[in-house]
Amino acid sequence: MEKKYSEMTPTELRDLVAVLREKARRAEQLGIINEFAVYERKALLAQAFLLNPDDFIPGELYRIQGDPGMFFKIDYLKGVYAWGYRLGGTQQIEAIPISMLVDVKEAF
Repeated sequence: MEKKYSEMTPTELRDLVAVLREKARRAEQLGIINEFAVYERKALLAQAFLLNPDDFIPGELYRIQGDPGMFFKIDYLKGVYAWGYRLGGTQQIEAIPISMLVDVKEAF
C-alpha cells in the first residue's frame, strides 16, 4: 500500500518527484501526452507538500509556473492548494497546488 503525500518525509517526497519527472520525460519522448500530463501533475502536487503554505499570502498576486503572463490572486489556502482567480480569466474560483505559484517579486 502506498503512502499519502502528507505522510511522506521530505526525502521520500523529493525521491518521488524525481521518479515522476523521469516517467514524465519518458512519456513525452514516446509521444504519450496524456501520460506525460498525469506524471507532471503528480510531481507538482508532491512538490507542494515540500512547501510551507504559510509562505503564500491570501490577497497577493503570483505568477503561474508554466503559464507565461498569467497571474493568480489567492483568496484562501486549504492544505497545499491555493484557491483564487486567474487574472484576465473567466473569474471562476479554482484551486491550484502552491508549487505552481511563483512570487511576482522573484519572477523578475
